[in-house]
Amino acid sequence: MTKGALALLVHGGTENWSPRRWKSRFDEVCAGRSVLLLPDASFDPADVHYAAVWKPHPGELAAFPNLRVIFNLGAGVDALMADRSLPDVPLVRVAVTDLTARMTEYVVLHVLMHHRQEPYLRHSQREKRWAPKSQWAAGAISVGIMGLGTLGADAADAVRRLGFRVAGWSRSPRTIDGIECFHGKAQLEAFLRRTDILVCLLPLTPETRHILNRGLFEKLNRTSPLGAPVVINAGRGGLQNEADILQCLDDGTLGGASLDVYATEPLPADSPFWTHPKVVLTPHNAADTDPDEISKYVARQIARFEDGGTLENVVVRERGY
Repeated sequence: MTKGALALLVHGGTENWSPRRWKSRFDEVCAGRSVLLLPDASFDPADVHYAAVWKPHPGELAAFPNLRVIFNLGAGVDALMADRSLPDVPLVRVAVTDLTARMTEYVVLHVLMHHRQEPYLRHSQREKRWAPKSQWAAGAISVGIMGLGTLGADAADAVRRLGFRVAGWSRSPRTIDGIECFHGKAQLEAFLRRTDILVCLLPLTPETRHILNRGLFEKLNRTSPLGAPVVINAGRGGLQNEADILQCLDDGTLGGASLDVYATEPLPADSPFWTHPKVVLTPHNAADTDPDEISKYVARQIARFEDGGTLENVVVRERGY
């Protein structure tokens, strides 16, 4: 069987999403297969059997009549799901140990940052002020993780091993050793009431859009050593109501926030998040996708598929992830 071509559609705009870098990696791992970097390549659309994509423009994928599988190069598939012309073929999401480890690093870093009062200490440093405050133990802090898929489960275990009290919430029941697991709308409030630091790793679906809002923040624990709860969002920008976050930071409903994702990216220069004293801001790099690992992952999946095997991590379109 002639190997079908792999089309690359990468619209990132930043160094970590350099299309040429992705092309060089796929050329290496897909030896014997034509790898087409769009829109520059000249080709017959009928030759394309696979597409590896990041934020493709609506309608781009509909141009390939013989498309068999779409591979999303990042963790979130919400941008793809919004394309009404998306071909009815399997959509595979990324699930590699490298990406999981990077997200766990981010969660651990920011949980510890708020736990160890780093924003206050860095402010004190800039003012040349030697004024340490009492530091509580990790066991005094309850961390709640929304989203218990591969990323959330690994992050929850790492935070637990540092000594924090950890719980998780997901749409459907989950069981994770050492983690108190809540699920569904009926158990959401109980999960929030015991949470001092809220970590959100949910996928973006119609049900989760703007789930991080004032109503949710007001249900977080008000009696922890932190003084006011903290939110960490490394999921998707559409999960957060940004006006509510800013208002809740200003009125004390929230004591701090670490944000890696935003409704508009890149974050506009006039966004209040850039200079807000209670916000730790990162440029959507919590779990940067590594071309080396992801290209190997896609090549393995294609080889398995062409040998008659089953694709892994196929998105259930009705669920949105």
